[in-house]
Amino acid sequence: MPQLHNKVVLVVDDDPSMLKGMRRLLRQFGYESVPFETTKALKDHADFDRAFCIVLDVNLSDGSGIELRYQLTEQGIALPVIYITGNDSHATRMSAMASGCVAYLTKPFTARSLMEPIERAAGLA
Repeated sequence: MPQLHNKVVLVVDDDPSMLKGMRRLLRQFGYESVPFETTKALKDHADFDRAFCIVLDVNLSDGSGIELRYQLTEQGIALPVIYITGNDSHATRMSAMASGCVAYLTKPFTARSLMEPIERAAGLA
């Protein structure tokens, strides 16, 4: 098993099977992940210091991932964000890009398309 990095990827998606798959994929590449199913769960998280990026679903059961990004930024949490979505549209893509992100991926995406921006974000940490 690869060596786990000392920093983690925060993953926010309201689909438990997606969280499970992401955890498995990240572990294969040597990254630890902390899963969240809601925007509230991430906002209530206290330990952002160990994280080096957030993989954030755009459409969550309790709100918008893009709005969550703005709220975190207002709180001084400026971690790089990789958006994922199953409901791609031009307007959503433009809003995501305007909020500032390392990548915008549509589901289903390949392991490589996710790991490339994660590796970039790891280099920024």
